[in-house]
Amino acid sequence: MLRLSLGQYKVTRQSSAGVNYSSSRKPSLSIMEGETPTNSPLLFQPRAYQQELLDDSLRRNLIIALDTGSGKTHIAVLRMKLEAERNPFKISWFLAPTVALIEQQKDVIASAIPVSVGIISGASEPDQWKDAGMWRRLLETHRIIVSTPQILLDALNHGYVKLYQIGLLVFDEAHHATSKHPYNIIMSQYYFHLPPPTRNGALQAMVRPMVLGLTASPIYGGDVELAFRELERNLDSVVRSSQRNRHELATHVHRPVFEYVKYPLPPFQFEEIGWRGPSRNVIALQAVVSRLNIDDDPYVESLRAQLSKLQPTSTQWKRVDQKLSKVLSKRDTFTHKGLQDLLRAAGDICYDLGPWAADWYISTVIDMTRSTSGIYSNIMASWQEKEKRYLLSKLAEIEPVQVSHESATIYNGLSARVRKLVSILKREEGLARAENEPYSGILFVTRRDSVLALSHILTSLPETSELFRIGCMLGSSNSFKRHSFLDISRALLKETPTEILRDFRNGDKNLIVSTAVAEEGIDIQACGSVIRFDPPDNMVAWAQSRGRARRRKSRFVIMFDEVSGHSRVEEWEKMERQMLALYTSNERERPAEEEDADEKSSLYFRVESTGATLTLNSVMGHLFHFCAVLPSSGHGSHLPYFELDPPDFPDEWHATQAPMEPSTGPWRATCILPRVLPPHLRTFTTDFTYSSKLSAQKHAAFEAYVSLYENGLLNDNLLPFTSVIEGDSHEEVKLLLEEVEKRAGTENVPVQMDPWFMPGQTKWFCYELAIGSLPPMSLFTRQALPAIDDDELPTLYVPGYAPIQVKLQGRPDIQVTDDMISQAEEYTERLFWSLHSSRMIAGKRDFVYMFLPVQKGPDEVSWEIRRQWMKSRRERSENLRSETIDKANAALFGQHFQWPLDLSIVRSNDKISKALRFIGWHDGPISDGEAEELRQRYEDPELEIVYPLLVAQELPRRVNFLIPLADENAGLRHEEPFLLVPSDATVDLLSRDDLEYAMYLPSVLRGLSKVITAASLRDSLFTFTPLYDIPLEQLTVAITAPVSQETNYQRLETLGDTVLKYTIGIQLFAEHPWWHEGYLSRRKDHAVNNNRLAKDAVEKGLYKWIIRDRYVPRKWRPRYLTDQLVEPTPPPEPVPEEQEERELTPKERRAEARRKNKQQLSTKVMADIVESLMGAAYEYGGFDLAIDTARLFGLGLPSWQPIAVRIEQILSRVEEVEGLPSQLGLVERMIGYEFTHKMLLVEALTHASYQGDLENVSYERLEFLGDAALDMVVTHFLYHAPGKNYSPGHMHLRKEALVNSHFLAFLCLDTSLAVDTTIPVWTPSDGLKERSEVQSIHLYQCLLHSSHLVMEDQTNTFRRYEKNGDQIKSALMKSSYYPWAALTSLQAPKFISDLMESLIGAVFLDARGDLDAVRGVLKKLGMYAIMERIVDQDVDVLHPISRLAIWCAKQDPQKKLEVRVEKDKGNVTCTVLVDEEVVAQASERYRGKMTRNGVRFAAADDAIRKLGVIEQETPEDIDDVGWPEEVPEYEW
Repeated sequence: MLRLSLGQYKVTRQSSAGVNYSSSRKPSLSIMEGETPTNSPLLFQPRAYQQELLDDSLRRNLIIALDTGSGKTHIAVLRMKLEAERNPFKISWFLAPTVALIEQQKDVIASAIPVSVGIISGASEPDQWKDAGMWRRLLETHRIIVSTPQILLDALNHGYVKLYQIGLLVFDEAHHATSKHPYNIIMSQYYFHLPPPTRNGALQAMVRPMVLGLTASPIYGGDVELAFRELERNLDSVVRSSQRNRHELATHVHRPVFEYVKYPLPPFQFEEIGWRGPSRNVIALQAVVSRLNIDDDPYVESLRAQLSKLQPTSTQWKRVDQKLSKVLSKRDTFTHKGLQDLLRAAGDICYDLGPWAADWYISTVIDMTRSTSGIYSNIMASWQEKEKRYLLSKLAEIEPVQVSHESATIYNGLSARVRKLVSILKREEGLARAENEPYSGILFVTRRDSVLALSHILTSLPETSELFRIGCMLGSSNSFKRHSFLDISRALLKETPTEILRDFRNGDKNLIVSTAVAEEGIDIQACGSVIRFDPPDNMVAWAQSRGRARRRKSRFVIMFDEVSGHSRVEEWEKMERQMLALYTSNERERPAEEEDADEKSSLYFRVESTGATLTLNSVMGHLFHFCAVLPSSGHGSHLPYFELDPPDFPDEWHATQAPMEPSTGPWRATCILPRVLPPHLRTFTTDFTYSSKLSAQKHAAFEAYVSLYENGLLNDNLLPFTSVIEGDSHEEVKLLLEEVEKRAGTENVPVQMDPWFMPGQTKWFCYELAIGSLPPMSLFTRQALPAIDDDELPTLYVPGYAPIQVKLQGRPDIQVTDDMISQAEEYTERLFWSLHSSRMIAGKRDFVYMFLPVQKGPDEVSWEIRRQWMKSRRERSENLRSETIDKANAALFGQHFQWPLDLSIVRSNDKISKALRFIGWHDGPISDGEAEELRQRYEDPELEIVYPLLVAQELPRRVNFLIPLADENAGLRHEEPFLLVPSDATVDLLSRDDLEYAMYLPSVLRGLSKVITAASLRDSLFTFTPLYDIPLEQLTVAITAPVSQETNYQRLETLGDTVLKYTIGIQLFAEHPWWHEGYLSRRKDHAVNNNRLAKDAVEKGLYKWIIRDRYVPRKWRPRYLTDQLVEPTPPPEPVPEEQEERELTPKERRAEARRKNKQQLSTKVMADIVESLMGAAYEYGGFDLAIDTARLFGLGLPSWQPIAVRIEQILSRVEEVEGLPSQLGLVERMIGYEFTHKMLLVEALTHASYQGDLENVSYERLEFLGDAALDMVVTHFLYHAPGKNYSPGHMHLRKEALVNSHFLAFLCLDTSLAVDTTIPVWTPSDGLKERSEVQSIHLYQCLLHSSHLVMEDQTNTFRRYEKNGDQIKSALMKSSYYPWAALTSLQAPKFISDLMESLIGAVFLDARGDLDAVRGVLKKLGMYAIMERIVDQDVDVLHPISRLAIWCAKQDPQKKLEVRVEKDKGNVTCTVLVDEEVVAQASERYRGKMTRNGVRFAAADDAIRKLGVIEQETPEDIDDVGWPEEVPEYEW
């Protein structure tokens, strides 16, 4: 390694634009001779010629022209380092034309400069670079960015990056900056539109960046002077090499020894190869190709069939007509083109490499096609099965000769050219060995297939396989849209280019056979030999491939045939001398800017807010991308279609194929977009004619794309909304919630509002509390309570009693005195101490609420006397050990007070903490059995029984009186009373009324706290809104989180979720009439996203009213001032460094889990509360009140309107037309609904493929709306199902069973109408008479489409319905088990279930949003009867696989379940294994995802029955039945 350092250097230069650059720096860069720099920066001192060019690059824009290996990249790195230090406000951007290059250069830059270096390429998930926020963060974070040029161009086009944000723009392999290369477009469309930098301009000025280009061969074409001028003009730069330090430069550039080698041509003509050439396999292939008849090709047959079914005047007919003529003219079908390509490639291989190579190539490709079905399917996924089968049938006609790998056979079958190559390789390896150097070489070959064949030859020949460890590198396929058949040969490559280069650098491989992909830019420093099997096409290829030979004493060999010779080498050497003279000239200056002749006439469209720009060069990519992300029904992708005028072929040219002169133009073009778009955004025709077809198409596309933007289908970055990654607000919401918790902890206040205490409040407020018939009580609180109506207060449910009402009224007339508070403190402590003393602190009386009887009861005087008696005894120290201030020995107490009967609580001394209900005194005598039981209780057989005895009973087990009872007697206990010895028991000095208060008050306080919280929400957030009227009972449930373990919001949240999606769907549908279903769905999902809901909830402060503290009656105690309602989440404790890698102990894991569980204020909880409030609003006030709730929170929509208003907006845009399809009346009869707006029904029936004269959009928008309406109807039904009270999980399971695509498709297939088709018939015997016939027309047949694929799917699906439909009907109407497997066996395409939802959407709109009309249609279709049966008869709707998993988990011992799905030879098989034993298996011909789901359900269903997981139905249960004649009405 060379490591040098010099002192400080000072560079002061003035650019051509007059800008001063002054820098005092010590450049730092790592250079390791023959190695890639490491990650740690090392010092580097530039060589003299590098310093010369670095200085010049600071003065002006420069294209550095230096040979490969001379250190151009190092100059660029130093220049970027200086730029990063000079200007902190702008970034440097390094561009390279390939992903491999940018990965390589990024490592070099990052290892040399101590700043953040980012890399972007299309290979790194290109969609992620469509987020404006990500681009903003990228520019803020990194000082240097490395990318491919298309990435930067796209970012500029969409306005994510402004060119003035870049201070230095570096172009690697700068000679590409010509014509329509992204390098040139970046400069022409963005660079030259900025002003040049000015003298002493601000560092942040919006000016052009400096430009630095790097190249080893700065020309394309043959005119060096012209190429230089064009490159310099395009990059606004001067091409320069070193002028003053040429000698030093020569010492660091190791030009290889050049040699050309001649070889003789084959002894046969190329044209003879297929007929009488040396390769038997080529001859056999030629014979098959010659017999091909294009009319027999399935693709041609398919086009002819489509054409015959279309109206000759329709747009679709013209489209198919032109396509068929083009296919026949070019013979361009999958099989014809594929076999011709194979023949052409094999012929080239035979001519260039020899017959052995051609025979091997053909046999290998055919074997791979026949045996490797997986690769075959993937390569040709865009081709129809018929086309694949046709190709295989033609290949089957070839019996390829399998080649021998005997060395003599191989050698005899090689061309003279390959033999010469073998000798060259052996010689080159020997020369390297003679220099004690390991051989390393690159062999350049033009054809991809020749690379594979030549590599196989060299690997198979012993004389070369022993010397060379070979790797192959190929460029990407040039095929477009539909893969070329020959792409299958790429499967021969076992390693990626990155792996090949890695192995080459570390010596595991020493010879790379490559196409031109390795010519340019790839850093292969150890290469000592370059051989060109094919001569280079131009001077650039000559220079670039020569530059790969970088080692000292390296060699460069070009092979020429004896006929053409090597004359071009002299031409290239002359051009190289001209180049050298030009870029070393002292007189060269940057050329003046020239106005582009086409610039004034070129089109561009710019969005001023973002700078996003549309041009003719970028529009086609933009438009195809827009169409690609449109929602699809799965029958082909959406693409824009262009019609030319004049067309390429006359109408029906394919019928005669008569000779014709191609049109010379000019052309006019029409751009036709898919039918999912509205009519006015579907067809665009150019106003003028253009000299080329492409120009006409681009202008039509330009007009279409601008119109899409102007109609709101593109954002301000000129991207479709579905392509833009919306910022994930989860982290933002999480931080907001953490800030709320942190603030609460800092201020020592709870996040949840405290209904009883406000910090700093010292005043007491008085209220009168009444619980049923108990004497009223004064309630003192430390803050004012909201006004609450009597019917909104808690109700207590006590076993044996009717519901007990709680009443609370304010007493502002009572002046609260200190004496009252003192009495209340004493009374409250005594009251609660009786039942909760174990959790209270003796003497602690700072309660947040206190109680005091409004007036003394008639027996209160006697209780005061009793308490005073006990107090006196304690003062005289006469009390027994078991006695306290409020507990007296029962015997002493009874003797002193004549055995009173008004006692409430007694306790046995052996369990003094357990309170027992006092029943009475037993004066005796007792039975022998009772005496024996008493002695056993005290474990004293000699116990002397002294009367009276105490009679006691267990207190009621029920302590939470807020939970309703089934009836008054529910919860009653029937334990018998038992006896206690008074001398061994105590009596609580508490009246019976006080005991009842002590029992009821915890529930009352809990109920009050929840109601007070809900009232606070109502009085704060809902004031002056219609939401104020929502009953507090519903509001309380809506804000109670599940963590409280009480009746909580989950059911309301499930209902509210559906209401929210339903209402927001209608808002979006009306607000955006031109949005297709994809946009609507994406926007809806964003609006109802948990992060969106939570963020809006946080902004409204909703977290304050979420009830998330738990009420545990058996652990209850009164609240003290020092208590917090909900503890704020403590921050995580720092982990010592030595423990960071240590695994936590079980105890530590449990503690960590508890810490995390304290954080209940999550994003989901916040979102759930919003949805539960939507549910509560809907339950009380319908959809209008739900919309008021949504309007309060915003949810990202600028305007919320009542549903009736939105429906009228939608209907006002519905236009009625004449000439509607005849099947509309049939559909209306089938669904039992007659439309007022017939066009809604037309739209609901229109598939995207339909090419009729009607201009309506296809059904996707209505399907979006129908999906929401159907979900709303089903969820409402399940939520209100009488006597069910379904949990969210159970509602979800049943809804899934009722709205899944399989079930909806079944209903569609099963819906039909019998039509009278009576016709007159003449017979010789009877003459003319009518024959009565009836034809069944099914709903699915009424779909309007123009696709043979749709028709095939309809036919195949209906066949499966005919086979399984009766069984499905029977199961749905009789079985206790939902027929998941049977339904999935229909494998119905999505468009059939979509048709059902679009019809529901159409009915919903036509009925002006009346869901009862939707219910009527569902009843007519039979869905309602099934829904009622599923609910009424508790039909088991679990998915089969879920059922199996539950069953296996419940077994003892637990069983292991495995569901294995495999694809093989066109079939998909599902195997169910239990404890690794096969239980069931199902297999089907693979037709897509539907088949995969079908076999999974079928196999699981079979396993369920075999294992006896559910009872096996009898044959009578599953006999063939039809639907009932009359569907019963549902009483709503």
